[in-house]
Amino acid sequence: MANIDLKQRVEIDFWRDSETESPESDSLQNIVNKMLDANTFIDCLQKYRDQLSGNGRILELGGGQCWGSCVYKRLYPKAHVTGTDISPFAVQSLPKWEKVLDVKLDNSYACKSYEIPESDASLDQIFTFAAAHHFLAHKRTLTEFKRVLKPGGKAFYFYEPTTPKYLHSLAYKRVNLKRPEVPEDVLIPKKLRAIAEALDLDCRIDFFPTYKGRGKTATAYYLMLGRIPVLQSMLPCTANFIFTKKS
Repeated sequence: MANIDLKQRVEIDFWRDSETESPESDSLQNIVNKMLDANTFIDCLQKYRDQLSGNGRILELGGGQCWGSCVYKRLYPKAHVTGTDISPFAVQSLPKWEKVLDVKLDNSYACKSYEIPESDASLDQIFTFAAAHHFLAHKRTLTEFKRVLKPGGKAFYFYEPTTPKYLHSLAYKRVNLKRPEVPEDVLIPKKLRAIAEALDLDCRIDFFPTYKGRGKTATAYYLMLGRIPVLQSMLPCTANFIFTKKS
């Protein structure tokens, strides 16, 4: 637990101290980078549009500055959307994105993925975008999903880095060399599926080897994964996870 607490403190303080992403920053670079990510996020939403809630209670976990919640609210204005992140310093920047995207979220606050201040069976949907690999305590997180979701409710992990177990150490080293400012992890699909099934949650895993927004080498790699689907579960990839609370 001490190790998790330390990593969470680093994550929280990053949003306080970052030159481009602190509450005081008005960085154009940050806006451009997030809107590039929004292209991929919208692709994910379009892919699962028949499963998304357009007028229910929606909560984003690990949303950073909660721009993803603002995009969701813009696309589904009748939904009750709450944006959250572990860092209160990240959530403080939400008004910037509400202004950029011309929306107003219904609620926002800081919380951990496994300590969500919502009532039992009160949410229709939870989503994350490229954030669940920061959660660390996955069993506790999925247990919390089972508590707060309504029967039939879904939790989406969009655009998560994945790897088979036998390559985890190499993939873990690579992502932490690439972005050393905050602790990174890579999800092991079979491990998450096993946790979900033990909690009696349905779990669907869709590999998603998109090459949008990647450099030349990564683009070539993900093009290969897209053309040879059997490799997507054998090598590091990106995936969408859908957890459903049984009725």
